[in-house]
Amino acid sequence: MTVRDWGNPVATQHRRLAATSAGLRCDAHLRNHRRPHLTLRRWQALVTECMNAALRQRITGAVAAGAVLLCLHPVNAAAQTGDAARFPAKSIRMIVPFPPGGSNDILGRFLAQKMTERLGQQTIVENRAGADGIIGTEVAVRAPADGYTILIISTTYTMNPAIHKLPYDPINSLTPISLIASGGNVIASNPSLPVNSMKDFIALAKARPGQIRYSSSGIGGFNHFGGELFNTMAGVKMVHIPYKGGGPAMLDVMSGQVEIMFGTLIQALPHIRSGKLKPLGVGSAKRSPLLPQVATISEGGVPGYDGSIWWGVLGPTGIPGAIVTKLNAEIGAILRDPEMVKRLVAEAAEPAVDTPEAFGILIANDIGKWARIARQAGIRTE
Repeated sequence: MTVRDWGNPVATQHRRLAATSAGLRCDAHLRNHRRPHLTLRRWQALVTECMNAALRQRITGAVAAGAVLLCLHPVNAAAQTGDAARFPAKSIRMIVPFPPGGSNDILGRFLAQKMTERLGQQTIVENRAGADGIIGTEVAVRAPADGYTILIISTTYTMNPAIHKLPYDPINSLTPISLIASGGNVIASNPSLPVNSMKDFIALAKARPGQIRYSSSGIGGFNHFGGELFNTMAGVKMVHIPYKGGGPAMLDVMSGQVEIMFGTLIQALPHIRSGKLKPLGVGSAKRSPLLPQVATISEGGVPGYDGSIWWGVLGPTGIPGAIVTKLNAEIGAILRDPEMVKRLVAEAAEPAVDTPEAFGILIANDIGKWARIARQAGIRTE
């Protein structure tokens, strides 16, 4: 990490996590040498050893300094380690910032059940819906940073900054804990549309600029952004027709009122299988195992297109690093469980185990990506 990275929010997240990790290692080293007769000179020498160890771990500048500060307060670091060993000592509140029945709620309840089984304490799901997830997210931001309140988020979390004035900082107000799963959207048409591949559809859209309409679940939603990303990358100009929900948007495509839809696989798959919708391409980076015969949009003529949706877990900023590490490890173990994998695949999602650091980078990158799309397409809430 360079000095130039210092103002970068992702670098800030890396520094915080790395400093905590290095500090805990140093603390263990110091505890092994702690004696009533330890001299100041010897104490300083041990701190220097911690500093050098941090540097050998590619931790530089202020990160190494942060590790030393943790070394200078071994009692606090030891307390954090002890808290993590006893965690959880009571029930965990899992905030889902959307109504029951949606993808966040479904995946959150799957995870909550398994966390209860593994951790020996109940994980209680609390739906706090409203304002595209902003209300529930703010509740999590204001919760104590002790690991007993966690938040389920999806890609929408990274789209909200582009179209809403938020009462929190989406980078610094919450701590990444773990990615849970990812899935793709799908471009599906009425069966009567005279195209059968993504290549053919792009040719049709280019031949009819402003005439091809696509439906979505609403302005500023995941599928609206996915459609505008397609417009930008494919060099076409489709017209967005927003609906109040994914159901009505899909019904008008099936009835022929609108040519195509951008929808989630979980929503469109039953109607694709029944023949009421025709899939033209999936919006994930790789083909879906549920529709292996359908090429990705990237394969079909829009290289690099990735309209994937993902879900993950955050917590309030300030959760002790050792507790973040423990939660990440437990969630990772759950996501590798064959039963959980089967349940996720049935919901058109795939497990996505990752580190807090990598999840933080994903969030920051997606916030930038969707902000660019919103500016280019003029996406704004009504």
